[in-house]
Amino acid sequence: MKLYITLIATLLLSGNVFAHELRGTVLSEDQEALEGVGVYNKTTGGYTYTDVSGYFELDDISIGDIVYFYSLGFKNYQITINEDYLDATIEVVLEESAVSLDQVVLVSKVNAMSNFVNVDVKANPVKSSQEILRKVPGLVIGQHAGGGKAEQIFLRGFDIDHGTDISISVDGLPVNMVSHAHGQGYSDMHFIIPETIDNLDFGMGPYYANVGNFNTAGYINLQTKKKLEQNLVSVEAGQFNTLRTLGMVKITEGDFSNAYVATEMLLSDGPFESSQDFNRLNVMGRYNYNNRKDQDITLTLSHFQSKWDASGQIPQRAVEQGLISRFGAIDDTEGGNTSRSNFLINQSQQLNEHSRIQSKAYISKYDFELFSNFTFFLEDPVNGDQIHQKEERTIIGAETSYEHSVHVGDHDSQLKYKGGLGFRYDDANEVQLSRTLNRQTILERLAFGNIDELNAFGYFDITYKKNKWTINPGLRLDYFKFDYENLLTETYDNKSETKLFLGPKLNVLYAASQNVQLFAKSGIGFHSNDTRVVVANSGEQILPAAYGADFGTIVKPIDRLVINAALWALFLEQEFVYVGDAAIVEPSGKTRRLGVDFGLRYQINDWLYMNGDINYTYARSTEEPEGADYIPLAPDLTSSAGLFFRDVHNFSGGINYRYIKDRPANEDNSIIAEGYFVTDFNLNYSIKNWTLGLIVENLFDTEWNETQFATESRLFNEASSFEEIHFTPGAPFYLRGKVSVTF
Repeated sequence: MKLYITLIATLLLSGNVFAHELRGTVLSEDQEALEGVGVYNKTTGGYTYTDVSGYFELDDISIGDIVYFYSLGFKNYQITINEDYLDATIEVVLEESAVSLDQVVLVSKVNAMSNFVNVDVKANPVKSSQEILRKVPGLVIGQHAGGGKAEQIFLRGFDIDHGTDISISVDGLPVNMVSHAHGQGYSDMHFIIPETIDNLDFGMGPYYANVGNFNTAGYINLQTKKKLEQNLVSVEAGQFNTLRTLGMVKITEGDFSNAYVATEMLLSDGPFESSQDFNRLNVMGRYNYNNRKDQDITLTLSHFQSKWDASGQIPQRAVEQGLISRFGAIDDTEGGNTSRSNFLINQSQQLNEHSRIQSKAYISKYDFELFSNFTFFLEDPVNGDQIHQKEERTIIGAETSYEHSVHVGDHDSQLKYKGGLGFRYDDANEVQLSRTLNRQTILERLAFGNIDELNAFGYFDITYKKNKWTINPGLRLDYFKFDYENLLTETYDNKSETKLFLGPKLNVLYAASQNVQLFAKSGIGFHSNDTRVVVANSGEQILPAAYGADFGTIVKPIDRLVINAALWALFLEQEFVYVGDAAIVEPSGKTRRLGVDFGLRYQINDWLYMNGDINYTYARSTEEPEGADYIPLAPDLTSSAGLFFRDVHNFSGGINYRYIKDRPANEDNSIIAEGYFVTDFNLNYSIKNWTLGLIVENLFDTEWNETQFATESRLFNEASSFEEIHFTPGAPFYLRGKVSVTF
């Protein structure tokens, strides 16, 4: 790396008792300003990040201090402060390098683990946008409807369903759907092209003032690439008639602006006896303008559409009796189609060296249609129990935040405050649940109506750092207006409710040394209830609170090894839940969850990297007697780990596993959802700008159940119903080949 220093200011007295500052600009080798580069004083623990122009100011600098410049994908550089640096302006040029764990410095940041997990993301690129969720320690996903339905999510002792207790966004665009036809918080991430993903920002627990609805177990914000370094074309083919094509091409490239288009098509029949006939199309266009001075603007336009058939969840007894195979179906007319179009604007305006404004605005057009049959012939022994869920939705939202950093005392303390205002409005029309036959005939409408839901919010967040301590209090206020027009009644039937929620946060971090961080996090979060629940219960218990606390540490004993551990607790208030599959409102009692998280990441050498996480949770209902207080499907023990290599005689690849222990499927633990241990493998060989790849899911052909439910059902030949495990089988050994070229 080269370091260029230009003394612009006249040096102050070197013997001054007041602290000094270091300021300057960080550039890439091609002289582009680098935003988000960390500047860290190893001696004092002080840190800052470069702004949109690559500019930084680091306070409390003294002779002898060691200052680090670091960013993923660039070689680290350090300087030792002498008289020439005091109150000088410098220019730093960073040299590109392969991603490595030593490029991440442990700083006193509330969600510091995101920085280290991003090394996982870069070390072994994901094969799907859903798979990136597995990069979050302790998070498990499962698909149970032909590949087109949003995945089921498990985290911190929650069966989150499709997103009820985790806030998910992409570049600030919300993914969770409120008051969705299938379920509250429904999060379909299939509109994201995995190769466009750049970074993963996440945090556990309800501790973040800038994150609102659904932030109970945690939040995830995927950040996609602002520009392409190279054009990319890829073709992937494999078992089960799978074909995937990808194209990522630069449209324009200039000194201050660039644009690219990314497209993806995926076709697959899946491993089931009844073909899934799955197809998905994604198109994304992006334009970025950065004047390398004070402004960065990104415009994103994307469209996604998908169609599929599904074999659904099958009862264990049907397989054991030989009625069907593990990949057979009781009702193979399940399936659906969905689409989403998005327009998103992100802007960052640097007002001066200490202040900036960030804004975003978005609009989405969304359509959804799903056919399912969970109970077969339980309710209707003649026509069967197929249900149809459908909606059409428009989402409009915007948010603006102001951030300001000030000097405190003798420049020996850092104070940053941030405030934001925003809103989200959902207009969902003809949201329905119907009983149907053969995906064509409507037998009975169980729910049918229009939903309008407004969430306006404001938040304020302060970060104060002095010596080894960082204190981060925050406060968030959310206002909701719920409106439901029932279209099943003969006369006009419209109901409306409003509600406020105030959520305080307090996080305290202690940097015991430059390689050891201790933290205590606390906060109150919430997830909103479905609008149909809100009006049915006259606005009572519609924003159930989640009270959380984390106590833990992150340790970096050597530059290439990071260890993290945490003890945590989360308590949820009583709520009423809208069951989208039955159009009924059910109470859900108070719950408590206690857990332990442990993980490590180790850059063994330049070409070999490993990671691993193990997570334990004790989850119980607090209002039921012992033995009947289990939370169905809540995982108590999960683990994942991987070993990855690169640049070994043109080869790269990795092997990784994911594990989930047996868990209760009902409240008294009399029905068990079986755990699994599944291993995946990938291998790549590069020749100049060509890459040949091999992807193997379920390397050892393990027989496993991807999703499981305790369900009461009746088959066509049964006189009475049975409650037992219904499951969707996990994919068997699944081999695909891939050819990619960059230019």
